[in-house]
Amino acid sequence: MDDPLDSLHPGSLASDSLRPDSIAFDPLHGRRIILASQSPRRRELLSMLRVPFSVEPAKDSTEAFRPDMPHDQIPEFLADHKSATFHRDLAPDEILLTADTLVFCDKNILGKPKDREDAIRMIKLLSGRTHQVITGVVLRTSTNRISFHETTEVTFRVLIDNEISYYVDTFKPYDKAGAYAIQEWIGAAAITKIDGNYNNVVGLPTARLYQALLSI
Repeated sequence: MDDPLDSLHPGSLASDSLRPDSIAFDPLHGRRIILASQSPRRRELLSMLRVPFSVEPAKDSTEAFRPDMPHDQIPEFLADHKSATFHRDLAPDEILLTADTLVFCDKNILGKPKDREDAIRMIKLLSGRTHQVITGVVLRTSTNRISFHETTEVTFRVLIDNEISYYVDTFKPYDKAGAYAIQEWIGAAAITKIDGNYNNVVGLPTARLYQALLSI
């Protein structure tokens, strides 16, 4: 039997014209998600879950945190800050989704690179090593809240300088934590091992997120 959603373009799931009662599958029981993120990757991942959502990017906010904060708590802390500073109140049928992804290599915290030199520095740091990608997620309604984080370990083979330059100059990964996207050339050509959820590295731990959506 054909899936009634197969005829929908993925972007149409973010449209207000898609109502839960227009499809047979309604895991959120008439509610919809507000994705507070400008990331096209998070939008695509959320579309894969076949849940109704719209996009309302959160206002730019400082990503400050205590220097002594344990690394695995930082992304969840930042996601919680985005949720707490969202620009409006939530309607009873809305679920606000905020997230933050960071890359950790030993004691180094790698967010988005400032420029080409910083991107090259980050990838050189990751070359030939295993690092952790941690995404913090917060779901909030007008009456409830759930937060969690997910960790995925990623191993890079040793990259030579012209490979790093090629990737940075071709794909310009300045909006990506750790200066790379696993779904691009570098993921296919340089990543030798992944331990954990692949989509978590892209930007959302979709399996765990889906379970959380069912319980909030």
